[in-house]
Amino acid sequence: MTQTTLSHIIYEDPHIIVCRKPAGIPTQSRRIGTQDMVSLLKNHLADASAHKTKNAEGKSPLRKEPYLAVIHRLDQPVEGLLVFAKTPAAARDLSGQLTGSGFGKYYLAMVNGIPSPPEGNLEDHLVKDGRTNTSRVCTSDTPGAKLARLHYRTVRIYEDLRPPVSLIEIRLDTGRHHQIRVQMAHHGFPLIGDRKYNGPECSASLKLCAYHLEFRHPVDGKPMNFELPSPFREEVSR
Repeated sequence: MTQTTLSHIIYEDPHIIVCRKPAGIPTQSRRIGTQDMVSLLKNHLADASAHKTKNAEGKSPLRKEPYLAVIHRLDQPVEGLLVFAKTPAAARDLSGQLTGSGFGKYYLAMVNGIPSPPEGNLEDHLVKDGRTNTSRVCTSDTPGAKLARLHYRTVRIYEDLRPPVSLIEIRLDTGRHHQIRVQMAHHGFPLIGDRKYNGPECSASLKLCAYHLEFRHPVDGKPMNFELPSPFREEVSR
């Protein structure tokens, strides 16, 4: 694992790893040779294990693939916080929190327009199109439809820009494919830099970051909270 990737690890203990996924790197990829967070972190764990188990001659035993469970994911162009489980027991507990309660995923996003009301809940049904790797809002009786729910809060409005731009905080209640991007675009506030849902002419990078993560430690139940500095400047480049 490179030193750059090591710097992305924010917290690690025998049960979990919390890291910052850079934009552009997939959480996990099926493409052979593609660098993703799972392979990078597994290399880190394998290196650490080999270092601990060197024999008397200083030689390391054969490397074994370490256990690492994906608990939740981020889209490839999205930067932000992820937690991975290092044991099956930790994976079961964190997965239970994710589908139950106590697992908080918060995002910051720059959107076109001014949301009205400035704070509220969005609830829609989404269906995924695997051929185009996109999702869309649909009716509840559409085959494959899944309920998508989030809460948003307007943090700042840049009214001097034309059209105006808003910085919003989003808390996900569900984790659907491209959920934030699809719901915000459907309700008239597409994310800046979103080439899939805000037009291919977008020149900026996707303005979406998973900046805050909270959950209970899977072993002792201690509240765990992690937060990244705001990824967006005070001035927004258009």
